[in-house]
Amino acid sequence: MEFVREITARLENKPGRLAKICEALAHEKINIRALSVMDAGERSVLRMVVDQVEPARRVLTGLGTEHEVAEVLAVEMENRPGALTRILERLASEHINIEYAYVSGASAPGRSLGVFHTSNPKRALQLLTDGQPSANSSGSSGRRPLHTR
Repeated sequence: MEFVREITARLENKPGRLAKICEALAHEKINIRALSVMDAGERSVLRMVVDQVEPARRVLTGLGTEHEVAEVLAVEMENRPGALTRILERLASEHINIEYAYVSGASAPGRSLGVFHTSNPKRALQLLTDGQPSANSSGSSGRRPLHTR
């Protein structure tokens, strides 16, 4: 688990716009680790985690694409049923809201990369790394699941 820098851009919602951005990133050998695109009417919201933030920003600027950078929590987890649930329940048990999230395949087989923007990122990181049941554990924290409370 770590904090990573995420790029958010608002794109014209028309065919080829995302392809043009991805082509320019690929041309500069910038790897996209995770990506999310959401429809927002006439504009789409693109969020991505890349391996080279500053070169990616230069690419977006060169394409005339307004963007911003924020820190988000990246959590590598097992790619199996329940792994995401354990993370979400751990955060919810401490009243940490997930403002948005998306998941992508990780570099290691059987792994996924979850990207989380939370109401309390520092506490979220602490909860997921401080000896509490990990995102990879199959054991229970002793708490009842949220849906039974």
